[in-house]
Amino acid sequence: MSVVQPPEPIPGARLLFSLDPSVSHLNHGSFGAVPIGVQRAQQRLRDEMEANPLRFFTAGLVDRITHTRRHLAAFLGADPDGTALVPNATTGVAVVLQSLGLKAGDEVLTTDHGYGAVGLSIGRECRRSGAVTRALRVPLDATDEEILQIVRAGLRPGRTRLLVVDQLTSPTARLLPVAAIAGVAREHGVPVLVDAAHAPGMLPATVQGIGADFWVGNLHKWAYAPRGTAVLVVAPPWRDRIEPLVVSWEQESGFPTRVEWQATMDYTPWLAAPVGVFTLRSLGLDRVRGHNAALAAYGQRVLGDALGVRPADLPDPGGPGVAMRIVPLPPGVATTLDAAQALRARIAERLAVEVAVNAWDGRGWLRVCGQVYNSAPEYERLAVSLPPLLAQR
Repeated sequence: MSVVQPPEPIPGARLLFSLDPSVSHLNHGSFGAVPIGVQRAQQRLRDEMEANPLRFFTAGLVDRITHTRRHLAAFLGADPDGTALVPNATTGVAVVLQSLGLKAGDEVLTTDHGYGAVGLSIGRECRRSGAVTRALRVPLDATDEEILQIVRAGLRPGRTRLLVVDQLTSPTARLLPVAAIAGVAREHGVPVLVDAAHAPGMLPATVQGIGADFWVGNLHKWAYAPRGTAVLVVAPPWRDRIEPLVVSWEQESGFPTRVEWQATMDYTPWLAAPVGVFTLRSLGLDRVRGHNAALAAYGQRVLGDALGVRPADLPDPGGPGVAMRIVPLPPGVATTLDAAQALRARIAERLAVEVAVNAWDGRGWLRVCGQVYNSAPEYERLAVSLPPLLAQR
């Protein structure tokens, strides 16, 4: 049996964040954590905005957003002319859904690993249009080839108007072969939307290399941007069809400006986002990725040991570089959404540890992340204190 060792800490990295030191923050994947330098950059922008709001919004703001977009698109390996800044990945999904022109008889196809809010958005658009939604069951231990077979068998050309697939799944921390899936869908004439909420900053794959029709990703998770920073990347054939959720003064400018300009929205998170990318690069992009993935793997192993899960039964993320891992909870624990949320709150309140708890496929799962501000003893302390807490239910 191989022994998983924690990585060496990155010196000084913890001091870059203003996180409460009395709490173990093992759930970076949910809301991220903004480095202090990025917070200060955003505050300077807010100060500029409040010093003269009229000048801030009317003297070159569209150009500043365009410059920022191009910088972030280059970081992601995306076409800047096909990239729009949006508040979050879920917003990007909603923009795509309402731009498709779904109608009765159409179908939106997903997997059972999808993010809950995205599923709600798909459901609402289907109810509005008369379309239907269907989820493919993908076993947690399915190989990439098996996943491709499931997708290939599930497509209904002529009826399936959109396939939505996660690059890295939120509830199960599984890396899916999205480039290959996009290729299969393309063979059948089905557009693909890749929900890459966790990809920017964590995964090295470039957007253009995936070949999806639509790609959405958050930079406020693993790329250290302020919250409210994400991108929607659209392939050339679709760009003229993309409409914003709210029409504003840049509507006639076309995509991507018509999607980005939302009147008096606070644009300072976007303008400060390049500072987050600079921070990540200053620490060393490959160094951070390797550290975070190794630390998440270590946390999964020590927690699995504490809960009596054999190493062979710990879910594999399906590829390297994944900084989120899941551990199965004992049978009967956190098997519903309400129970999972209640357990997460108990762990936070009683153990001073922030984790994610999800209910998926009839079982509860604990999800932990690795980030440069984390250390091996945090996972070890949770491994000691979690079993007694679960025994109290």
